[in-house]
Amino acid sequence: MDKGICVVTVAPVRAENSDKAEIVTEILFGESADILEVNKNWTKIKMHYDGYEGWMDTKQIKPVTEEHLAKRKVTLITEDFASIMTNDGRTLLSMGSEVEYPAVASRRSYDLRESIALTAKEFRNVPYLWGGKSFFAVDCSGFVQLVYKIHNVKLPRDTYQQAEVGEVLSFVEESQPGDLAFFENSEGKIIHVGIMLENQKIIHASGKVRIDTLDSTGIFNKELNKHTHKLRVIKSVL
Repeated sequence: MDKGICVVTVAPVRAENSDKAEIVTEILFGESADILEVNKNWTKIKMHYDGYEGWMDTKQIKPVTEEHLAKRKVTLITEDFASIMTNDGRTLLSMGSEVEYPAVASRRSYDLRESIALTAKEFRNVPYLWGGKSFFAVDCSGFVQLVYKIHNVKLPRDTYQQAEVGEVLSFVEESQPGDLAFFENSEGKIIHVGIMLENQKIIHASGKVRIDTLDSTGIFNKELNKHTHKLRVIKSVL
């Protein structure tokens, strides 16, 4: 099976081979995938990191051999942004990108839970985008997956998949920074996720990445003076 590597800062991955199709996720610079099908300007991929499938612009992915991928040594971008020099000139990259170049700054050394919380806070005010998974824009589960990725904790892409990982906590008060809280709609379907911080605060992507308060009912938004998301469960994945 052919392989490929994303060669742009961030590329949308769509449900169908059309610019009008829904963006289901994104692939970051240096991330690799299986090439399942090529249809003129569109390439169907299966991402190696989380197995997600979709269509991307053929010009935004470079075919490589399996041997190249096996020998490839990458460094993970763990700072907010990094600027690297490629054959096409200087390129600005998002946190979570993968580069085949040395001397990329590593994340400062903290306790794992503290580091996850600090990293999550760096995303404050990053805009919400359905399917987004970069420091430029995120959706709720893409935000969570990306923060954990740079701490070498692998999580699935979608909220309902992430809810299947980890151990259930009995009370909100038991939560620690780095735990995940999941929220349901009126039909009982899990549709939202956020990262717990200290003092029952939660950081999540809703309109933008924001910090709110969590209680046994759910997320309370002080600006709106109401609960905006109904709590289903809190889980420890660390």
